[in-house]
Formats: sequence, structure tokens, C-alpha cells
Amino acid sequence: MFTDSVELTVSSGKGGQGCVAFRREKFVLNGGPNGGDGGKGGDIYFKCDNNTHTLSHFQRRMHIKADKGMPGEGSRMSGKAGSKKTIIVPPGTQIVDTDTGEILFDMLKDGQVEKFIQGGKGGLGNTHFKSPTNQRPTYAQPGEKGETRAIKLDLKLIADIGLVGFPNVGKSTLISTVSNARPEIANYEFTTLTPKLGQVNIGDFESFVMADIPGIIGGAHEGKGLGIEFLRHIERTQTLLYMVDLASYRDLKEQIEVLKDEISSFSEKLGESNYAIALTRVDIVPPDEINDLVNGFLSLLGLDANKGSEFDFDSELPFFIQDTADNTLGYDNKLPYFVVPISSASSKNIEPLKYALFNLVQQTRK
Repeated sequence: MFTDSVELTVSSGKGGQGCVAFRREKFVLNGGPNGGDGGKGGDIYFKCDNNTHTLSHFQRRMHIKADKGMPGEGSRMSGKAGSKKTIIVPPGTQIVDTDTGEILFDMLKDGQVEKFIQGGKGGLGNTHFKSPTNQRPTYAQPGEKGETRAIKLDLKLIADIGLVGFPNVGKSTLISTVSNARPEIANYEFTTLTPKLGQVNIGDFESFVMADIPGIIGGAHEGKGLGIEFLRHIERTQTLLYMVDLASYRDLKEQIEVLKDEISSFSEKLGESNYAIALTRVDIVPPDEINDLVNGFLSLLGLDANKGSEFDFDSELPFFIQDTADNTLGYDNKLPYFVVPISSASSKNIEPLKYALFNLVQQTRK
């Protein structure tokens, strides 16, 4: 099961009770108080771990507690401190205060550790309260109570490229073709029910991460379809690949306008992300219609087709890519970085697409 949001109550450990004790040994007169201190309560920590990919293991753990400190003992022996409790979360998890909505921690890197709440102090034993006027104190402090906080864990996947498109547009087929992800693929809408991540390798030493989310329909930002539940998984993504279906019954202009409007309505910042456009399923469009469809789409965007590119796009098909060779500032992100017809089934333009996306990711990282 994929779980990306859970509510929890977490409590640090209570401090141990101080001890009331007196030294009683043969041949030792007036031994005096010697009660030890209580142990400190356990702290609560969060740790980010790459081996965890979902929050489903929290489903049945609504209250997580650290161990309490042990009571002090005689002979001034302190009680054992309570063990700390480390909560393991996947990268991309935000720890949010339920009451205020404040983001307390953003767990992004593998191995990142954050101390959340501290355990209660152990109580002082009666040896601390002796004085010339009170040589036989019978009082010891109780341990301090631990702190309890109500929190929400929100998982937002971390990826370089986010795939955005209508249902059954070919997102899952593309990510399974270019990466190590193996999503379910079928010829019906909303095949993808949960987000998927895939690593796209570029040569032996370079790679980027691609995220596939369930298809978006008009009104997704208001809760229609599955979009609103998973749109936040591309909220961290700085680069989007809009996928427009050449063989769909939906008009090409309608597809890109609805997709961009839904993304902007969900997050203004996400709507201003760098982006590119892939025109999918070129393999099932009649050859005599492809050029007119692609050129017509480019004209709608105010773009002219290129005749060549460093990424070796198929020259038989129209495409557009921005020339950034003489532009030290990168490219104009008001326009798509490229518009390219592709076919994941026949691998048409797939390899050049990988390298063009990697080039876009590098510019974004800089």
C-alpha cells in the first residue's frame, strides 16, 4: 500500500523519580541521605532513510512513545536513562505541526537526523536536599513529564522531472522505457493509481529521477479525478514534461491549456517551472497527418519547427528546441524548452528525449 500522509501523536519519555534513601552501614554513624537521581526520559528523533519509500508502516501506530527514565536508587546510584526513539521516514517527508500547520522539519537527504522533542529530566534524589537544618531529608523530586505533540507526516516525492498529462497518455509507458520503474500499463484511464519514481541513466556516471503521477483531468486542483491527491508529489519538481496525446479525441490545444491551468491553479510556483512538451503516440497517427498535427500545434504556441538539433531528433518529424548555445542565461522558460513527437512503443525519439531532458535538468540545477 502507498501511504503519503499520516497523523501521529508522539511523546518523549518521562524522567525517573528521584530516590529517598539513607546510608545504613555497620560502624558508620550518621550516614546521611544517599538517594540517587532518576534517569532522563528518552528523546524523539526523526531520521531520513533511502530504504523507506512510503509511510504505510505508520498506519497502525497512532501514538509513538520514547522510553521513560528509571527511578534512582540508594548509594547515590542514578536511574538508567530512557532509550531514545528514532522515527524512520523516507526522503521528501515533511513533519508538520497539526495545530499550527507549521512545517517543523523537511527531511530531504539520506542520513539526515533531526531531534524533535526532548525527554523529561530525572528527579533529584534526597541527597541534594540535605542541609545543616535538614540533615534527614525525606523528599526527592518526581521526574519531569515528557512532551507530547500532534504531528502530520506529508510525503512529497523528490524528482528532477515530473510527468504531467491526461489519463492514458503514455506516461507510464515512457517512464518504463527510459528508467528502472515498472508501473502497471493498460489500455484504460487511471491505470496509475499511485506515484512512481524511476531513475534515468545517462551513460555510466550521470542520471536523473523522473516522477509519474496519476493522470490529470479538468478540475483536478478542486479534487476531481485522482489529481489533487497526488499533484503535491511533483510540487518539489523544478522541471515538468507535459505529455500531449496526438491520437487522443481531445484537441491538442485543449490538452496543453487544461494541463497548464490545473498545474498553475494548484501551485503558482509550480506553474512557473521550467517545462518541455512531448507529443506522444506518434506511431499510431497516419504518416500523412503527423506533420500537419505537429506543425499546427507549434503554430498555436507561436513556434517554428527546427531543422536540426544536437540531440539527433528524427529529422523526418517536425520538432522545436530552443537554441541556448549563445545564451549564457540559459533558455526562456516562458516557452517550452522543446516540443518533440515521440513514441515509447517504437522508441521514436526516446534516446534524444533522454539527453534533452538531462540537459534541461542540468540547466535547472545550475
